[in-house]
Amino acid sequence: MTAAETIALDPELERIEAWRVERLERAGYSREAAEQLAMRHDIDLHRAVDLIGAGCPPDIALRILL
Repeated sequence: MTAAETIALDPELERIEAWRVERLERAGYSREAAEQLAMRHDIDLHRAVDLIGAGCPPDIALRILL
């Protein structure tokens, strides 16, 4: 089993990513964008939420973060 497969099977990681998706959706990201951001652990969740809170449109925030 590869390292990527091990990570994908980690239930703790799955719970964290699900929580991140929920938080990002509540901030204003679409489900698709939230899922994309949630899986990227190099992207700071607070920064993603703060961009929306500061008035940045979700599509622009997504482009900034990615």
